Parts: sequence; C-alpha cells; structure tokens
Amino acid sequence: MAKIKICGLKTLEDVAIVNEYLPEYVGFVFANTKRFVTDEQALEMRLALNNRIKTVGVFVDEPIEHILKLCRCGIINVVQLHGEETDEYIKQIKEEIDICVIKAVKVQSSEQVYENMSQNADFMLFDTYKKGELGGTGERFSLELLEEALLRMSEEGKPVKPYFVAGGLDEANVCDILGKTKCYGVDVSTGVETDGKKDRLKIEKFINSVRKNTI
Repeated sequence: MAKIKICGLKTLEDVAIVNEYLPEYVGFVFANTKRFVTDEQALEMRLALNNRIKTVGVFVDEPIEHILKLCRCGIINVVQLHGEETDEYIKQIKEEIDICVIKAVKVQSSEQVYENMSQNADFMLFDTYKKGELGGTGERFSLELLEEALLRMSEEGKPVKPYFVAGGLDEANVCDILGKTKCYGVDVSTGVETDGKKDRLKIEKFINSVRKNTI
C-alpha cells in the first residue's frame, strides 16, 4: 500500500484531524515558507500526535546542528531536504544519528532528475519546480520526465531509491498518479487545504482514495 504524507501541519487542529485518519507521515516545515513552524510549535504538535504517525522535518539548507537537535529531542523521525544539500551533507547527518533522510528534487528535466539522484538518502521525493517557490505550489509536474530518468537509472544498472511523488496532488488525481508510477508514497499539502487551512473532508477523501486504490 502506498504511504501517505500530509505535509505542512501548523496547528493542534491539524493534528486532531490526522490523528483521526492516521496517515503514515506528517510534515513540519522549518523552512521560510507560509507553512513555517517554530521548534516550540512542532514540539507541541508532536506531543499531541498519535505515535503511530511519523513526523518529517522539512528543511532548506538548514545548519546540520539544528536538524540533529530536533531529531535527538524526538520532535522529528525523518529528515526531508528541499535545498541544495549534497550527498556529503546527508552523510554528515547519518554519521551523527541513525535517521531516515528524504532528498527532494524539483523536476525540471529528465537529465536534471537523473543528475540529482542521491546516493546517501534513504528516499527520494519528486516535486514541482516553480521559480522562486520552495514548495507547496499546488501544481503537478510531468510524470514522463520522472519516468525517463528512472528508466535510465534502471538501464544503467543503478539502484532506484523508493520515492514519494508530490506537487499538485488531490483526491481527484492521486489514483492516476498511483496507476502511472511505482512510488513508495504520496505527499500532499495544498490539495487537502481550503483557504490555506487543512480541511478535514479533503484529508479524509484523499486518504480513502489512496487506500482504496492500493489495497
């Protein structure tokens, strides 16, 4: 069954919703975006969150010590990197602490995706590229570009990491994504919001669509 990540939680109300529907992952954004949360806010949400749900910290070129602090105090279980972080940067994190790392790539071309495949990350995440935006655009990228890059990896005998698909997903199109890819999981934020806030009904419909499609 494809895993589900609801990203961009900001309030205890958001936590109450995901506790009801139990996605496998939720995301706390520590980057400078509209969904930014402080360490204190993340801790408050973590304490209220069902322990069956893993917390993902989303970072953009963050000092490693801050990431390690959040990991060691139990606020986050998974590190997601959305900036220009190198494999050496990921190696440094994993040498310090036993933590799962997701490396995000904003899809622009098949060549660019191929060149940015991480060797040290545990998972990849493919998101929509939009100039000047760090994420959460609510727009989809061309799956053909991803497929070309993954096919090239396979043909060259290079291992393809399990991966998440993000960018413009919602209840209406997620089944199409699952039917066209072999993704490990799907990542949604804007697609389960109304007026910038997490929407209980949209989250319910999204999760039900994924789980009915991948039983």
